[in-house]
Amino acid sequence: MSTDDHGQAAGGASAAPVRPVAPAATPGPAAKAAADGSAPPLSVPGRRRALWLLSALVLLAAAAWGVYWMLVLRHIESTDNAYVHAPLVQITPRIDGTVAEVLVDDTDAVAAGQTLVRLDPTDARLALQRSQSALAQAVRALRVLRAQDGSLDAQSKLKRAQVESARVDLARAEQDAVRRRALVASGAVSKEEMTHADAALTAARSALAAALSAQTAAEQQALGNLALSEGTTRVADHPSVKSAAAALREAWLSLQRTELRAPQAGQIARRTVQVGQRVAAGSVLMALIPLDQVWVEANFKEVQLRRMQVGQPVLLTADAYGSQVQYRGRIVGIGAGTGAAFALLPAQNATGNWIKVVQRVPVRVALDAPLPKDYPLRVGLSMQAVVQLDESAPASASASAPAAAAAADPDEAAEAAALAEADRLVREIIEANLKPAAAR
Repeated sequence: MSTDDHGQAAGGASAAPVRPVAPAATPGPAAKAAADGSAPPLSVPGRRRALWLLSALVLLAAAAWGVYWMLVLRHIESTDNAYVHAPLVQITPRIDGTVAEVLVDDTDAVAAGQTLVRLDPTDARLALQRSQSALAQAVRALRVLRAQDGSLDAQSKLKRAQVESARVDLARAEQDAVRRRALVASGAVSKEEMTHADAALTAARSALAAALSAQTAAEQQALGNLALSEGTTRVADHPSVKSAAAALREAWLSLQRTELRAPQAGQIARRTVQVGQRVAAGSVLMALIPLDQVWVEANFKEVQLRRMQVGQPVLLTADAYGSQVQYRGRIVGIGAGTGAAFALLPAQNATGNWIKVVQRVPVRVALDAPLPKDYPLRVGLSMQAVVQLDESAPASASASAPAAAAAADPDEAAEAAALAEADRLVREIIEANLKPAAAR
């Protein structure tokens, strides 16, 4: 069809009326929310109700927190900066020696008095034998001194008698010389006889002087011997015997100290000694931890100490066992200073770049006995500590650490028993060497 034909068709047909097209409606918020799949927004009244509800919840939470603070929080102070401590008993030898046997190892539980290490006892036994011989020699030497007292006294008496005899002889010689000197002038006595009389007189004088010297020497010798043996009625009280007895006791104790025993029950830790090692007196061989004497050191902030006092009860839990296992204790001491004050390198607060840091003060907490056996506390475990500020401890409150510290030391009992045995040995040696020798 040509263009003219199209024009005719269009002109012959009647023209249809043209209607205006209405604009498309804009979707509302509800339609958009439905299309996006989200909840429709609240209306103004709904928003007000939600705001009031949120405000009520906040006020309720604040009121609950206030009530909880009034009833609980203001009566306690808590910290998780708390750790378990225990005495560190160092096992050290009292004598030098070579390690012959080590009977325990790390983590071993030992009882009080149990042997831990043995040193070679050869040198100690030889020293004991020498001290026994020295004591026996001292007793016998004292016997000799006392026996010499009688003989020296008799010699002194003999010398005194000889002096008296010399004096009598001197007096006789003097009288003879005087008589002869008077008769010389009349010729009744010859000069030769007078010369003999004078010689006899001189000899008598010399004899007296010699006798006096011998008497003095004998008396001084008797006094010297008496000074070594007098002053004591018992042999055991004589200085030489007491010195030898002390040396024997020392040797006996040295022999007993070749065995190192546990001073108290506990667990072995940090064992460094080995068999064959040469150890000196005082060197640390191992450590013993008495786990029944543990305590807790809680480091509270300085602002938490306002109402804290000695004797207040403490509730503790260990991280190792959880909050179901609880330990109870009492505050037995508050540190004399903060941890920073006693640090190896204390803070220099007088510098220009100063920053305030909240300090912490160690608080010692003694645990109430008995401790749970199934949940033992070990050194260094982390603890949670809660102090009851409104309670106080009675004056007679007891805790595990002080009670255990007051227990008797078995090592001291062993030393006392060893000294008693040494005293018995000293008495036996003295009695054996005081017996007179059998007649030959």
